Amino acid sequence: MASTEFGQMVRRWRDRVPPEAAGLPAGGHRRAAGLRREELALLAGISVDYVTRLEQGRAANPSEQVVEALGRALRLSAAEREHLFHVAGLVPPGRDMVPAHITPSVHRLLDRLTGTPAAVYDAAWTLLLANPLYAALMGDPSGWRGNERNGVWRNFIGPGSRVRHTPEERRTFEATLVADLRATASRYPADQRLRRLIAELRANSDRFAELWESGAVGHHEASRKTIDHPQVGPVILDCDILSVAGGDLRIMLYTAEPGTQDAERVALLGVLGTQALVES
Repeated sequence: MASTEFGQMVRRWRDRVPPEAAGLPAGGHRRAAGLRREELALLAGISVDYVTRLEQGRAANPSEQVVEALGRALRLSAAEREHLFHVAGLVPPGRDMVPAHITPSVHRLLDRLTGTPAAVYDAAWTLLLANPLYAALMGDPSGWRGNERNGVWRNFIGPGSRVRHTPEERRTFEATLVADLRATASRYPADQRLRRLIAELRANSDRFAELWESGAVGHHEASRKTIDHPQVGPVILDCDILSVAGGDLRIMLYTAEPGTQDAERVALLGVLGTQALVES
């Protein structure tokens, strides 16, 4: 019964999300009132087959990560998200967990930033939401799973990013990431997923372990960054990180000086880049 109710709620909420509100093209004949199953699957980072089975009540016991991702993709309010967790037979994440809920107002904010690369990260630097221009600039994250979506993991263990660093900038950046993650760990000591991430980083990156044990300090500041893009070449942009009051989320924005070649290259990326908003 619970799985049937869960599927019905997902279907009902899917119907109320217009594709353009999720950064998806609205053209062409559409039978669905809102998002198609394929679009919801893309936004939530799960397979179309799994969305189908969930909606038809043939898939029971969705994981906490799946419910969280569906809640973000469906743009649920805090009360709706909590209800979806309960219907799934799960306890909604408490205040002792790193928040991952994106409010409808933050969604609307990113909807209006179509010409600005923008992304939302949680307090542990896990990517929650990227608009199409951010995905075009930094690489399409739609295929990233688990720790691949975490910025600290990607910089210490994974493939890194397209941002160019001098050796000194790299050292400062790494110290800032570690200090920031340590501060987050102190605020959410009961978050087991965060503890597993830190354990993996310490075990697999000597540099991270060294900085973690040394008590490195640092904090993020507005900065100018060079992004080496494989299609349009180097793009010099200002990077600002905004904090969401009460949600412990970070909005990362990249902007170019008007009238520059960098601004032209960002506009070109709007044409060349991915056309679908990507969400975990």
